Amino acid sequence: MTTRTGGQILVDQLKIQGCDRIFTVPGESFLAVLDALHDAPEIDLVVCRQEGGVSYMADADGKMTGRPGVAFVTRGPGATNASAGVHVAFQDSTPMIMFVGDLDRADRDREGFQEIDMAAFFGPIAKWAARIDDARRIPEYVARAWRVATSGRPGPVVVAIPEDMLRDEVEAVDRPPIPPINQPPCAGAMEAMFGLLKEATNPVAIIGGAGWNPAAAHHFETFAARYGVPVAAAFRRQDAIDNSCRVYAGQLGYGPNPKLQQRIREADLLLVVGARLGESTTDGYKLITPDHPDQLLVHIHPDPNELGRVFKADLPICAEMDEFAEIAADWHDPELLPFKAGEEAHREWLEWSEPKARDGVDLDLGPCVKAMRDALPANTIICNGAGNFSGWWHRYWHYGVMPTQLAPTSGTMGYGLPAAVAAALRFKDRPVVCVAGDGDFLMNGQELATAVQQGADLLVIIVDNGAYGTIRMHQERDYPQRVSGTGLANPDFVKLAEAFGGWASRVDFTAEFAPALDAAMQRKGVRLLHCVTDVEVITNQTTISALHAR
Repeated sequence: MTTRTGGQILVDQLKIQGCDRIFTVPGESFLAVLDALHDAPEIDLVVCRQEGGVSYMADADGKMTGRPGVAFVTRGPGATNASAGVHVAFQDSTPMIMFVGDLDRADRDREGFQEIDMAAFFGPIAKWAARIDDARRIPEYVARAWRVATSGRPGPVVVAIPEDMLRDEVEAVDRPPIPPINQPPCAGAMEAMFGLLKEATNPVAIIGGAGWNPAAAHHFETFAARYGVPVAAAFRRQDAIDNSCRVYAGQLGYGPNPKLQQRIREADLLLVVGARLGESTTDGYKLITPDHPDQLLVHIHPDPNELGRVFKADLPICAEMDEFAEIAADWHDPELLPFKAGEEAHREWLEWSEPKARDGVDLDLGPCVKAMRDALPANTIICNGAGNFSGWWHRYWHYGVMPTQLAPTSGTMGYGLPAAVAAALRFKDRPVVCVAGDGDFLMNGQELATAVQQGADLLVIIVDNGAYGTIRMHQERDYPQRVSGTGLANPDFVKLAEAFGGWASRVDFTAEFAPALDAAMQRKGVRLLHCVTDVEVITNQTTISALHAR
């Protein structure tokens, strides 16, 4: 062995574990890491403009690859800025590791410059929050962080790295790569599941979430299509199965198809695969209640701690998603006749997802999404944050094979643009579209600079209604015509995009959208369409006037 700095040891461990990209805002607290990265060209260092963008990009990268997205930020304000992305990774079950440069070990507990108790701060929103005080143990901590982030229910790990520890020159033994855990389901449990399926009259599957991957999607589609089981996607997991699958029934969450909700209510057997059945997917735990009387629940999840935690599981199955789906796809039971409900549910979704023109609306987003479907390939990656604007894409866009949707189930704003940057860097041969509301976009709009600096190809569509639209909707419903705190005065987004070095165009009418989209797709780099809409059309289903009338 030879001596290395703690920074060099840390970078070496990341290379061993297969890390090929790091997102960061540099800090003096981890200069030794930045110095080691100077000699590590195999790791792409993406320098962002705010730590919130760093953690959102790392989360998006983890979603796309199934490996931990890696972030480096500094202590204090850097760590607190990045905490939003840690929370997203926790609620979305995304593998992520965030390293936080910390103050010198001898200065702990003095409230030194930018000091935070990292374990206390991040403990409630991370799977594990740790601190490395001995550079010799860096390989041990990194290997454990990798395992924790990817095993069971994936999630974020936060590791504090003191500045002086990173400068120590020591001998350390490298740890080998951490392979994924492949846990197949119990054969007896699978037999019991198919027994329940044979006895069912109205089964419905709800999929997407922890450990879901393209292999799981492929095998589960084979299983569901063979037996005609309607497949609903959990909230913002619409790419969990190719939407062209003949049994795909649409998504749950906010603004779902009422016919799909009725199918869920009438189901006598629920196959929940990967989803944890959170508040959004279950409509506030009302569409599916924790005790779900008159319904049997088969819950398949990679983490035993999730099974039975909130929802009573009549048949809990602990397994990796792809392992479960492959066995289900290969299981042939001649006594199990296909259900007709799957194809019926798919026809209902096709009708629901076809936009109808709305009279008296200058810029109607439904036909705009349809124009995008006609112009862009199925492997387009759609990225969005939180807001009513996203409902048009959730309803009318047809998602292809994952990853094609990057959207936070935690409902955080400002996620779309950082996610789009991460997607454009990870999949340079695929179209990437960020869809954002005006309020949503300006929470991380500075990452346009990152996109331009990295030479990323991406399209940004800003839906500008001059308001925090979701809050305005709730306000008009609960306190009609008493608008307070939801209006926005916005910049000229075309000039803003041009100032960052991008191309942009303003769209005021529906007929202008398709030509503007075509012009954008003929170009490379950062392109932006500023779509000016009327706040009166508050969602894809209703208006403010209709809310007042009710």
